Amino acid sequence: MLRIAVPNKGSLSGPASAMLHEAGYRQRKESKELVVIDPDNEVEFFYLRPKDIAIYVASGKLDIGITGRDLLLDSGASAEEILALNFGRSTFRYATRPGTANGPEDFGGMTIATSYEGIVAKHLADQGIDASVVHLDGAVETAIQLGVAQVIADVVETGTSLRNAGLEVIGEPILTSEAVVVRRHGATDDHPQVQQFLRRLQGVLVARSYVMMDYDCRAEHLEQAVALTPGLESPTVSPLHNEGWVAVRAMVPAKEAQRIMDDLYEIGARAILTTAIHACRL
Repeated sequence: MLRIAVPNKGSLSGPASAMLHEAGYRQRKESKELVVIDPDNEVEFFYLRPKDIAIYVASGKLDIGITGRDLLLDSGASAEEILALNFGRSTFRYATRPGTANGPEDFGGMTIATSYEGIVAKHLADQGIDASVVHLDGAVETAIQLGVAQVIADVVETGTSLRNAGLEVIGEPILTSEAVVVRRHGATDDHPQVQQFLRRLQGVLVARSYVMMDYDCRAEHLEQAVALTPGLESPTVSPLHNEGWVAVRAMVPAKEAQRIMDDLYEIGARAILTTAIHACRL
């Protein structure tokens, strides 16, 4: 069986299980379940701490896993990203009290507190900055107030918690992270079950990003309409019973669907419909 690691808790856990369910895999019904066997797909899922997943995969005990890009890089494990999953997005940045520093170039001799010691130490080393890094598990905003560090490095979403602590974000983002599929460095691409797994997840990503659009238009306006809805290869065009009219079907990006519908209506298209795509293979 293919052995796959899945986050057992945290912000990645629910979306990861939801995506796997959409991809046709059996998932756990209770959070206490640590292992789920899906005999129909010949897959065994192991629910592990997100921070540990890259390490398990790198050891070869598990074939692939889902974790965060930040957790993969911070672990230092011999594992690599093979597919980005478009959820669990976050930005990793430095923050400090106003006037302390303008960016990493001013960190010389300072101490940076973070929960991601591996990422920060590498970032500083890559830029030739001589600064100390202290590891803290969570609530790093208080490290400056308590005198443990002059700078912190943490995940920043809205920045509200930093502002409430009297801190400001400085410098460019250290890392932009999201959920990713990882495998051991040096693993081959010819494992059929791994390829099937990746195809299924890619199908979910496409299905979430596109909708199917159907509409009717006059034949003389077809080229204009097709320019708006080119589809992936090309749209499907069928003649209607009423002479001079055709029906068109094409996949369009979901985030652009409303604008495309407006543009189609302006050139005379009617009966414009969109439907969700639940699964696909490209």
